[in-house]
Amino acid sequence: MTELTHFYNLFQPEHYDVFIDINRASKQIKGTVQVSGLAKTTEIAVHQKYMQIASVQADGKDVAYAVDNAAEAIRITLPATGKTTLNIAYSAPLTDSMMGIYPSYYEVDGQKKQIIGTQFETTAARQAFPCVDEPEAKATFDLALKFDEHEGETVLANMPETRVENGVHYFDTTVRMSTYLVAFAFGELQGKETTTKSGVKIGVFGTKAHKANELDFALDIAKRSIEFYEDFYQTPYPLPHSWQLALPDFSAGAMENWGLVTYREAYLLLDPDNTALEMKQRVATVIAHELAHQWFGDLVTMKWWDNLWLNESFANMMEYVAIDAIEPDMNIWEVFQTSEAPAALQRDATDGVQSVHVQVENPAEIDSIFDSAIVYAKGARMLVMARALVGTDALRAGLKNYFAAHKYGNATGDDLWEALGDASGIDVGAIMNSWLEQPGYPVVTAAVKDGKLTLSQKQFFIGDGVDKDHQWQIPLAGNYAQTPQIMKDKTVVLGDYAQLRSENGKPFRLNVGNNSHFIVRYDQQLLDDILAHTDELNHIDQLQLLQDLRLLAEGRQISYASIVPLLKKFADSKAAVVNDALYVIIGKLKKFTTPDTESEKNLQQLANQLSAANVARLGWQPQAGESGDDQLTRPYVLSAALYAKNTDAEAQAHQLFTQNADKLGSLPADVRVFVLKNEVVNYGSAELFNKLLAESKQTADASFKADIAAALTGTKDPALIAELIKKFEDADTIKPQDLRAWFRGVLANSAGEQAAWDWIRNDWQWLEDTVGGDMEFTTYITVVASVFRTADRLAEFKAFFEPKVNVPGLGREITMDTKVITSRVELVEAEQAAVNAAVAEEVK
Repeated sequence: MTELTHFYNLFQPEHYDVFIDINRASKQIKGTVQVSGLAKTTEIAVHQKYMQIASVQADGKDVAYAVDNAAEAIRITLPATGKTTLNIAYSAPLTDSMMGIYPSYYEVDGQKKQIIGTQFETTAARQAFPCVDEPEAKATFDLALKFDEHEGETVLANMPETRVENGVHYFDTTVRMSTYLVAFAFGELQGKETTTKSGVKIGVFGTKAHKANELDFALDIAKRSIEFYEDFYQTPYPLPHSWQLALPDFSAGAMENWGLVTYREAYLLLDPDNTALEMKQRVATVIAHELAHQWFGDLVTMKWWDNLWLNESFANMMEYVAIDAIEPDMNIWEVFQTSEAPAALQRDATDGVQSVHVQVENPAEIDSIFDSAIVYAKGARMLVMARALVGTDALRAGLKNYFAAHKYGNATGDDLWEALGDASGIDVGAIMNSWLEQPGYPVVTAAVKDGKLTLSQKQFFIGDGVDKDHQWQIPLAGNYAQTPQIMKDKTVVLGDYAQLRSENGKPFRLNVGNNSHFIVRYDQQLLDDILAHTDELNHIDQLQLLQDLRLLAEGRQISYASIVPLLKKFADSKAAVVNDALYVIIGKLKKFTTPDTESEKNLQQLANQLSAANVARLGWQPQAGESGDDQLTRPYVLSAALYAKNTDAEAQAHQLFTQNADKLGSLPADVRVFVLKNEVVNYGSAELFNKLLAESKQTADASFKADIAAALTGTKDPALIAELIKKFEDADTIKPQDLRAWFRGVLANSAGEQAAWDWIRNDWQWLEDTVGGDMEFTTYITVVASVFRTADRLAEFKAFFEPKVNVPGLGREITMDTKVITSRVELVEAEQAAVNAAVAEEVK
């Protein structure tokens, strides 16, 4: 199914007239497409998938055609080259795969309902209408929809509706755009609208299962994000409206369809009176991410999927730039440091990882390159480095010129670097291509050798890796004046260390601010100097120190045991970012323990000691006026206290549950998951299990649903685990979009690991049939790899997945995750005794 020839090279569409008649009852669509364009040859092709083709005409006359399902194509023979207009009549099914045109299911007052929506990225527009379904094949679109309409339904699309005739809804002509950005939806929706300073209509829409005020937060963020981007990019938003739509069934987090952005309900709608700060931050950044795309991805689109990073990396950085500007109190760059940075550093250290810019042709492989840790997180770190190098003014000037040069067209990475280079006078491309074109990242070793402070770079691996002598141009961000801005060589000598230390008056450090994509290994002399002055480090520096030490331990460059005695230095921090780094390490230490053994009890005791002061300070109930840091720290320390089996914590959680037993959804959102989890694990029963399962089905609050899932999957009762796994394939209880979280919860539960592993192996075909068509499918493999840590499990993983290594879209993930588990098994076997001894010593 490899597309050796892009269809755009054969036929270049200019305009589509698309008519689609959708019958919800029969789950069928019928349609006609008229597409005018330029035929470069007489043998052309357009994409289709799952379609029955009734007729194909060119310029009003029947022409020869053949349906090539293997290539997802209609191959058409034309009488001549040049300008031509194709007319294609077709029919196709509505699917439940959350791709193409599909129904979303929900309930209002116990009544089952559905709305129809779309998801076309990457290659699913071809399921909705025949088209040249490639990013470069931009055209304008006139959309007309007919459906089995009920009174009071709302219809949304990329452009405003112009008229309704004979039950057909007609929409205004779009600007020139790619097929994967076409979108529409209809059903019983509620909405709220406002208008930006420049006159763009902003709307937020959701089903009537939600309270009206759940739309308010998103409406405010969307409006101010559009206003921010118009100013920052110095380029007007080019459409009359920007609709944000929450779909009850949605595979990804959100999708940047031009003018009609679609979201999971969890990432758009929220209860303004009871939503955790962390969730508000996530919703705000998701909205800002998708709206950044309206320029970067929609107005200017990558030429082909190998430059996917141009869309995603940039939007991932800009979501933080935007929210930092419009909601400065959220301290959103701290979220970047606790989410994007560690995700990228962990994933990018595995040998065989893809580069940010990755070659891809086969449609089945395209979805597999959406590696969030690389294309999103690492790419965003690359662009943060670029922004730091050129400065914000040059970045804005470069982007303005980039949009002006490529608007309504396509671009490559080189086009972006050229624009930023012209604006800044810096050869940005030469620096950034070392990060873009090769996988991995360096560890910079800082050491005093023969009295000289010496830096050296080498690729960092977690697990075995083949050193291919990669070299990077590294923005060092050192705190000594003598540190070069960019390290281009393998080794750099800064000078006499004693003299440098005296002149600068502080411990030597690199990557200050933690914005460059590398880690630092200090020799013992330099590390001891830093550790003696940790109270002089800001919170990001403390996070970075812990994060780098953890990664070095994962990569076997230092001992995990050596980190254990350092943890108490940071235990009483009031900074959420420091607590994040601290408790990530506690989580990583769990792999060295075995359930219900002395080693686990010692680690629980250490977690108790580390969390005690902050638990006492913060308590279980949020306080009026408390800081964002306090709100974000409370979950870390309460989770640690419950892991430690702290009896006071368990009793307080139980008391909160008892007091709110009839209104569990109204428990304070930032502690609710811990209250529910504690109840299930320590006071659980079949009655409680069924009560929570019923609440999960009834509530429209996505955060509450997620909390229930996290609680129920923690049960230690084998009968309830078996009952839960039976629900995995019951879409009325667990929506397919949410299944991965439920599966991971049971798999990560030592009492449920075997049952969950048995389920995915036995029912893999069902899973593939249900969610195999979307870009989230391979993450089930990632989930398994994130949990397994023994040689026996590694052998089972290989036995099950290695026969699938040649399945398009699965191979890279299987190969990568085999290495991930292998390195973890080897690490545990090598260091288990030393780590457990260090923990035991620490809690004496």
